[in-house]
Amino acid sequence: MAKEIANELGRLVLTEEVIATIAGVAATECYGIVGMASRRLKDGLAELLGRESLSKGVEVTLDGDRVLIDLFIIVGYGVRIREVCHNVAEKVRYAVESMTGLPVSRVRINVQGVRVSPH
Repeated sequence: MAKEIANELGRLVLTEEVIATIAGVAATECYGIVGMASRRLKDGLAELLGRESLSKGVEVTLDGDRVLIDLFIIVGYGVRIREVCHNVAEKVRYAVESMTGLPVSRVRINVQGVRVSPH
């Protein structure tokens, strides 16, 4: 399903994939995020997705004029997960609302794993 916005200048069609990409890019720019994870856990293991598939770690639902976003992320070891999730939710909400003009009514963060960086 896509959201259509029409005005005197023309018509704009926003798909879930576009909104998911915006949300994925905004999320990965946040401190503490290692990357996006697959929406499905395979054998209890979170799969870290590459930069080219950011939207695969995001699920977008368009419900009338509302946008519902579910993010599946992997955080770095040693960060405050609650603070990271709060920052990600605020940044994603701001990015999607400012770029699309659609109100985001929910951003749900699903932490799929913690990545320990090798030193």
